[in-house]
Order: sequence, then C-alpha cells, then structure tokens
Amino acid sequence: MAGPRLGVNVDHVATLRQARGASYPDPVAAATLAELAGADQITVHLREDRRHIQDRDLEAMRRTVSTRLNLEMAATPGMVEIARAVRPDEVTLVPERRAELTTEGGLDVVRGREEIVRAVRALRDEGILVSLFIDPDRSQVEASRDVGAQVIEIHTGRYCEARPGGEQVRELARVAEAARAGTRLGLQVAAGHGLHYQNVGPVVEIPEIEELNIGHSIVARAVFVGLERAVREMKELLERGGP
Repeated sequence: MAGPRLGVNVDHVATLRQARGASYPDPVAAATLAELAGADQITVHLREDRRHIQDRDLEAMRRTVSTRLNLEMAATPGMVEIARAVRPDEVTLVPERRAELTTEGGLDVVRGREEIVRAVRALRDEGILVSLFIDPDRSQVEASRDVGAQVIEIHTGRYCEARPGGEQVRELARVAEAARAGTRLGLQVAAGHGLHYQNVGPVVEIPEIEELNIGHSIVARAVFVGLERAVREMKELLERGGP
C-alpha cells in the first residue's frame, strides 16, 4: 500500500541564496528537480519579512510546478491578497513571529478564530484548498473544522524533539490521536515539521495521515547526495513505511 504523499519544502534552498544575496541556488529549479524525483507537492512559505522565498519565486512556481503548489503563509489580509492573485492549489495558514528561526508551534485557532475565519472564507471563495497548521490538540482540531478549513497539518515538532523512549512515544500518540480526530470530523490530515530520514517511519505508519511536508532534512541531505537522490530516498521511506 502506498504511503502518504510527499510535499517537499524548498524554502532552505532560498535561504542559502539569500545568505549571499546571490541569484542562486534557485528554489524554482529545486522545485522542478524535486518533482522529477517523485515529490507529490511543492511547499513554500512566503514570510512577511521575505527572509527566504520571494514573491517572484512564488509567481514562477505557479507557472512551473506541475504537481501541486502549497503556500504556507500568515493569516493576514496582505498575504490573503497575494494568495488570491497567485492562486496556489492549497494554502496552509501558519503562525509567524519575526524572531523565530522556523515555525515554533501550531496556529492557535481557538484564540485567533475571528482572523482565521476571515482568511479561510476569502481563500475558499477563490476555490483554494485551505489547511491549518496546528498542534496535536483536540480543541485545535475541532476549531479547525469549525472555522471552515478542509485540511489540518499536524505539527510534529515535539515528537521530533522528544527523547527516545516514553517521551517520544507519548508525543507520537498525541499526533496519532489528533489525526484520528481530524478524520472523524471529515478533515484531510497532513503532518510536518522536524521530520527526517530516521524519525519519519512511525509517523508514516499513522493511517489517517495522507501527506507529509518535509524540507530541511531533504535539503540538508541534498548537500551530500544531490537533491534528486535526497527526494527519492525520502519518497521510498514513505512508500515502504520508514527505515
């Protein structure tokens, strides 16, 4: 049985480019190579501070991505307008803080309901699939359904950072329970954050999870083996259920 779909996040290719203010490496080219290697989706996070992916990258990917384009973004009016103009296949609403190195937790749908409802409605009116990046918490899953999201992406960071043994088992169980709750509520279920070649296996085995979005570990592996091989290796892990 085939495993979950693989969404490859190419943000860190743009991070390397922006570190020198150069024109390379090109995340648009990376997206093409990832698709050739078997990626089912390309994911990019257009941050408000434009620290890596730029507007022109997003616009070029909309023209060139042949699978699906998933845009991660904050639930702000300005970002919603960009999404409405570019029309990605899917938008994943994520929390965003300027000081963070990477997204540190899930979106608080319970507390941010009003802003999130406005963003979800505006995006769905354009025919864009809407996902919410949330912590593995039942109240957040239920709130995601209530605001009109069609998909949840479960934040796997705590599982990935947990110490092997009981702590890791507990965090994995939280992810699995959130995935089951989402499916029971009629939501599509994805997961991501911090997943790499050694820890992805147990998450792949959660049957309700239909998609994994993975970026940093694939780009890091690509430094040594090339991007196409790095994507193929991850895709194989998803298809056979881990190492």
